[in-house]
Amino acid sequence: MNLRWLAVAGLCLVQLARAQSDPLPQPLTLEQALRLAQESHPVIQLAQAREAAAEARLQQVEAENDLSVSLVGRFAWIEPTKLSNFQKNNDSSGHLLMSKRLYDFGYSEAQLASASSTLAASRSSGLDARQKQQLEVMKAFFDVLLADLQYARDNEAMAVAYVRLDKARSRHELGELSDVELFEIETRYQQVFSRRSASQARQRSARLRLALAMNRPDQLPTELAEPHQPDMQRPLPELETFLEEVFRGNPRIRELKAKVEAARHALIAADRRYGPVLRGELSANAYNRETRSTHPFEAALVLELPLYTGGRDDAETAAARSRLLEAEAELALLYHRLREEVTTLWLEQDNLRHKAKEMMVRDQYRELYLDRSRTLYELERTSDLGDAMVQTSTVRLELARIHYQWLLNQARMKALSGRLLDEDPEG
Repeated sequence: MNLRWLAVAGLCLVQLARAQSDPLPQPLTLEQALRLAQESHPVIQLAQAREAAAEARLQQVEAENDLSVSLVGRFAWIEPTKLSNFQKNNDSSGHLLMSKRLYDFGYSEAQLASASSTLAASRSSGLDARQKQQLEVMKAFFDVLLADLQYARDNEAMAVAYVRLDKARSRHELGELSDVELFEIETRYQQVFSRRSASQARQRSARLRLALAMNRPDQLPTELAEPHQPDMQRPLPELETFLEEVFRGNPRIRELKAKVEAARHALIAADRRYGPVLRGELSANAYNRETRSTHPFEAALVLELPLYTGGRDDAETAAARSRLLEAEAELALLYHRLREEVTTLWLEQDNLRHKAKEMMVRDQYRELYLDRSRTLYELERTSDLGDAMVQTSTVRLELARIHYQWLLNQARMKALSGRLLDEDPEG
């Protein structure tokens, strides 16, 4: 048990040192970000530590019924009575004692089954923790890309607003624009400038969230690689088929099922804890002062029958039964929540597909409108080129948001069905 804990602690220290020393790849891909989080994040290490604790508990339960061997030395000096036939003062002795529980009417078996189920629950919980951390990395990665696109859009808008303000100031100096009109244009510029400043701040905060998700708090990623565009025409699985897959492989369901089994066996163990116990005992003895009651060897079968426990058995059984009822209720509630989450996710994917088609049409329209505005601008017949560029950037931002949400939802669907995310987040 101690070696297991030392191994986990040593691995955590090695991974932490590596995380602090290795520079981030440039540009950083989504697959690389996912691997970094899997290697060293404290959430993963905490899950590993809890699994190690569950393994240690199982070993402890297994050891409780193992053979017990002890050596006892007793050093004594006595003053014998005058009537005793043995007048020696040295009454020291040595004893080699062996004891083993042979049968306890199902208590040990139930304890072992409960510890085994607890370990299975811990492992499923660890899988759930790793999946959640990967989803956190994906969301943070996409948030950085969206923050960059939003900043680019707002920066273009600020440039357009500044040009208009500069022209308005020139017209104001020539008396072609009133004070009220100038202040109105300047107010709009300040609003756009404020949005641009907020977008710049979001860039840094999004990078910090990604760095924390990868356990690289001192290394903010600068350049990120754009993920491949998803194939949104890929047919979705039927809802009922997807629900069956989730109910079969979801790590939270497996965890709570294991907890229910652990609680059920714990209830059996609590009911039999104060039952009869049959033990086998062997002892080899050596005495410095032998009497008629001393013997060099002893073998015995010991049957222990508790007669009164002061109500401890009823209290422990009631507590174990309440834990079982709580675990069963949590499992039933999880089925309801997962059914709602899966249905919402499935419907959202279908809705995103329709939104993507709409935004692609708008993107084509904005491209054509931008080309026309650029041509008319060159002919000096219009001045809305800047607005057209901003609108085009807005459409591309919304289209990217749809694509990233699709990829994230695909990853959530994999996680819900118990599959770890791999290098293909869309798969």
